[in-house]
Amino acid sequence: MTPTFSSADVRRRLQARQEIALIDLREEGPYSQGHPLWAANMPLSRLELEARRRIPRLDTLIVIYGEYEGVDLVPLAAQRLAALGYTGVHVLEGGLGGWRAAGGELFRDVNVPSKAFGEWVEHQRHTPSLSAHEVQALIDGHADPVVLDARRYDEYQNMSIPTAISVPGAELVLRVRELAPDPRTQVIVNCAGRTRSLIGTQSLVNAGIPNPVAALRNGTIGWKLAGLALDHGASRRAPAPSKANLAIAQAQARAVAGKAGVRTIAFEKLSSLAAPGRTVYRFDVRSPDEYEAGHLAGFASAPGGQLVQETDHHAPVRGARLVLADDEGVRAPMTASWLAQMGWEVHVLEPMPSLTGQEPGAPLTPGVAAPAAAELSVTTLSQWLQETPATVAVIDVSTSASYAARHIPGAWFAIRAQLAQALDRIPPATRYVVTGDSNALAAFAAQDLRGLLVDRRSDGQAWLLAGGNAAWWAAGLPAQSQEQRHATPPVDRYRRPYEGTAAPTQAMQDYLDWEFGLVAQLERDGTHCFNVLAA
Repeated sequence: MTPTFSSADVRRRLQARQEIALIDLREEGPYSQGHPLWAANMPLSRLELEARRRIPRLDTLIVIYGEYEGVDLVPLAAQRLAALGYTGVHVLEGGLGGWRAAGGELFRDVNVPSKAFGEWVEHQRHTPSLSAHEVQALIDGHADPVVLDARRYDEYQNMSIPTAISVPGAELVLRVRELAPDPRTQVIVNCAGRTRSLIGTQSLVNAGIPNPVAALRNGTIGWKLAGLALDHGASRRAPAPSKANLAIAQAQARAVAGKAGVRTIAFEKLSSLAAPGRTVYRFDVRSPDEYEAGHLAGFASAPGGQLVQETDHHAPVRGARLVLADDEGVRAPMTASWLAQMGWEVHVLEPMPSLTGQEPGAPLTPGVAAPAAAELSVTTLSQWLQETPATVAVIDVSTSASYAARHIPGAWFAIRAQLAQALDRIPPATRYVVTGDSNALAAFAAQDLRGLLVDRRSDGQAWLLAGGNAAWWAAGLPAQSQEQRHATPPVDRYRRPYEGTAAPTQAMQDYLDWEFGLVAQLERDGTHCFNVLAA
């Protein structure tokens, strides 16, 4: 019997900043419709693939909850976590309903701690901002403002403000002086909505750059709602800083981090942080390209701006210790300054080691080996589909977005955790073939499917497509994107209103209105522990 943990006890630990991983087992869609502030989303479908990476300490206090369409996800999740070796698993007493009944606040959307923090920063510091029309007037009036896009480069390329330059959030203090050497130049920071533009703008203010700085109010959403045109496919990037500007940025970043209470630690002292009962996350906050060229062993890639934006994803154990590394002494301390203000214990690795020649490529992801499965070649599957299609059911457990873009003709989309419901919709077959973009996830799904077929006394057999969808495409076999057969609703991902330009106008306005209301929610909730630097 898995022990329970009350809502009151969860709140007490959060307020005391004691370690706890509050885990929502639902898919991202239903999770986004309401959850506690510090609940991290770790869907039951992907538990074996994500748990060991995101919750590295096996005796971590883990509190789980989740129900979808009347199905309680907790018992199976507790069983799987125990099989992975976790010893501190508890069930949230009364689940999400119990949290609500106890007066707990529910927050919509994703990455809510970071987004709420951005609103809290603006509320406390009155971060300067300009409207879309004011920025457009500066551009049209040949005032030559410098517009810096603080999002990931791929987001910037998808859509951007005219003239904007890609400078992901943690890079702003490092590179701004190369782009705006004249202190009279107006600097404008934007993102898609509000959070990264607010944090980026306030980063430059905190660092004391001499230029006037302002956030683009409401980001690309605000630009589009104002009826202004966005660019697509832009490729402008900031140059490397000069030695003189780097020295200035280093000094200012150290000063900001020190004021925020960030600690420094030498590389040889890192092991001292791994005390009993303490989780330690190690992050390299440089760009993904720099990381892949060489990084310290044991450090995961988490570009600084995204780490602040998606803290709940990278570090679901609230109360854990964070260690940040870079190799120039600006990005790590600036990122750390924000995480410290969010209530984390943060250390910056100093002196900065040279990362040239260190471990290349992506780090190994802790996890469990995919289960053995009866594999089927793409050649055999293609033959079956041509000769006896009525006997075959192909089940694709890729993301719904990937499935919509391209899938094997006739394949059914299904979420792994909802395979039982999927079988109720898929016409009975004698050959079930599981595929997907992730071979590991498909292997786990095939294992689940075999168990379900046995339980239902079905004559069907479950197979795993060897190599998955990638092998099918590599063989030059046909693909389909028009007909979509959803055996389960595509709720694995929440459609963000700030992605792309296709979101309805009302959805974008509703999203902004939601962000405006976060400060009041934080005040009612009382578990945030945010402490914003004074001016």
